[in-house]
Amino acid sequence: MQVVQQSLKGALSTFFGFDSFKGEQEAIINNVLNGNNSFVIMPTGGGKSLCYQLPALLSEGTAIVVSPLIALMKNQVDAIRNVSDNDAIAHFLNSSLSKTEINRAKADITAGHTKLLYVAPESLTKQEYIDFLTSVNISFFAIDEAHCISEWGHDFRPEYRRLREIFEKISNVPIIALTATATPKVQLDIQKNLNMLDAKLYKSSFNRDNLYYEIRPKKDVEKEIIKYIRNKPGKSGIIYCLSRKKVEELAELLNVNGINALPYHAGLDAQTRGRHQDMFLMEEASVIVATIAFGMGIDKPDVRFVIHHDIPKSIESYYQETGRAGRDGGEGECVVFYSYKDIEKLEKFLQGKPVAEQEIGKQLLNEMVSYSETSVCRRKYILHYFGEFFDEKKCNNYCDNCKHPREKTEGKDYVSILLKTVVALEEQQKAKYLCVFMAGNITADVKNYKHNLHLLFGEGKEKDEHFWNAVIRQSLVGGFISKDIETYGTIKMTDLGHQFIKNPKSFMLIKEHDFTGAEDDENGIITGKGGAFDEILYDALVDLRKSISKQKNIPPFVIFQEPSLKDMCFQYPITMDEMTNIQGVGTGKAARYGAPFIALIKQYVEENDIERPQDLVVKSLVNKSGLKVQLIQNIDRKLSLEDIGKSQGKSLDDVIEEIEMIVSSGTRVNINYYIDDILDPDNQEEIYDYFKDAETDNLIAAYHEFDGDYTEEELRLMRIKFMSEMAN
Repeated sequence: MQVVQQSLKGALSTFFGFDSFKGEQEAIINNVLNGNNSFVIMPTGGGKSLCYQLPALLSEGTAIVVSPLIALMKNQVDAIRNVSDNDAIAHFLNSSLSKTEINRAKADITAGHTKLLYVAPESLTKQEYIDFLTSVNISFFAIDEAHCISEWGHDFRPEYRRLREIFEKISNVPIIALTATATPKVQLDIQKNLNMLDAKLYKSSFNRDNLYYEIRPKKDVEKEIIKYIRNKPGKSGIIYCLSRKKVEELAELLNVNGINALPYHAGLDAQTRGRHQDMFLMEEASVIVATIAFGMGIDKPDVRFVIHHDIPKSIESYYQETGRAGRDGGEGECVVFYSYKDIEKLEKFLQGKPVAEQEIGKQLLNEMVSYSETSVCRRKYILHYFGEFFDEKKCNNYCDNCKHPREKTEGKDYVSILLKTVVALEEQQKAKYLCVFMAGNITADVKNYKHNLHLLFGEGKEKDEHFWNAVIRQSLVGGFISKDIETYGTIKMTDLGHQFIKNPKSFMLIKEHDFTGAEDDENGIITGKGGAFDEILYDALVDLRKSISKQKNIPPFVIFQEPSLKDMCFQYPITMDEMTNIQGVGTGKAARYGAPFIALIKQYVEENDIERPQDLVVKSLVNKSGLKVQLIQNIDRKLSLEDIGKSQGKSLDDVIEEIEMIVSSGTRVNINYYIDDILDPDNQEEIYDYFKDAETDNLIAAYHEFDGDYTEEELRLMRIKFMSEMAN
């Protein structure tokens, strides 16, 4: 490879305006310029792209850069054109270009004006491009996001595995492969596939010491996100969601709450995506809510937080996405909302894929579960995953587990039981099975292996599977066992583990997190359940409700139902607006009954110096209220409730539940036409009179009162009629 002679530092300053290289950039660039293969593993923000951009600018011919995302190519081409006075210096070839644009790019390359050509791997497989590229002078090949080559990587793309054969057809020039995330297994897979085992490996530390890692249980997630962002005024952040629908809903909800947020996903047209990306970069919007399509190659140095609304599919994805925070070395907080339900959803997505792909996907997910539930230093855990040792004392409380350490107990005996079990079962089992075996649970698999007859079966039965899972995780990080990736996660012994069996030493186990109570908030309705429940206020509200019910001669639940009173004890509403944000309280109900309750709460708050949650509580999104209006209109048209449900893809039960919510929040709904078809007037009168005198609107109590003469559905419909007429 012939190189234009120019000092590297001078070129760095001339083209990019930097005075010095970061990390191993200079050594990598020299290796490329000397015509050798290079393999670069460098964290997000470490300056990977410079490692091929600068040598391309200094070499004769055109460097071919394989890149997986069209948006990323455009960004990088624009950036390179900005360092030159000639737009021909960089081009991209992909499906977004017109015939004229393709011809212009080809002409510039043939004339020798183009130093960098970005191509999608799919474009490279086209014979016309292969024929064209064999006719021009190629300086070297660069493969960005090289983890896409490996089936064990988190973003495998089959077309990436064909790159080597295509390169050989085009030109025999050096290759530089670059990635921000690769476990030792993925590294080897990439090198074998590219036939570049001779490549010089440049591996930077994966430690991003300015990032703070935290896992939170997924409860009231939207409310928690709003509260979190409110505490970071003027700061930029990215929120990742798994589905496009959730991206749209959350972006809308944030805007309703006064947070300037934009959605970004592959379902938006290219123009909208580009505009939203630019608005985020130019700080016209402070938050981007996105699927994983956003962020690759986005060079915004001052992203201050990355939130995962949904759990990522792998630690690699997580590492890469969190790596977009704090690229300037400043503050960067990484918060994940975790619920095991998310993992189950992701496992469902894997169904129907080839068995090998399912196994790999499940293993990557299991690693994410282990990371989420572990109580060891999160930085240590991440770095261990990428084959790097880290002393947790250096974390400096930059993860939730180090900042809020959990209790430790002596675990020597438990580790001994685990290691003996791994040996006894001939290192043939995965973590899940080992937990079942040690806890002594007889499952179909245990019976098949006849392991319930094994001498060691149930050796640790005084502890449950959750506990044994913790022992396995911490023993992995401690280096006593390892996971064999080739066999999809079979647990194997290490030399250190064999030594431990011979000579057990003290090993402190940290109590693990238990997220079994974490539940996803799917309905987009935010209710205030953040603080502690106020029993004293609750009793006062119940007494007030009772006195008003006697005065107006109506049952107490007609005024406000139980959930509404409880929500008042979390939210402390002291204005009419705030009262309408209470669960089950609409404008009508607040106007009719709210004033005495507001007065009581206001006095209570002042007398007791109560610190109220200051975040705005949002009851519903616009599209939700649109459905509510549609439902009421359909009832006004006297459509059967079954037909209304069918038109919206819902069951009768779902429709009744929605009507109950509408009525309990203070809107009158007339479903007499429907009730008249299923209950005669005498029956209706009997149930109506019951609710008039009842102390509670509880359906089970009503069912027993009538000895089961009426179905739950009939009682629910009559309760709706009663509440609509009496309360609204």
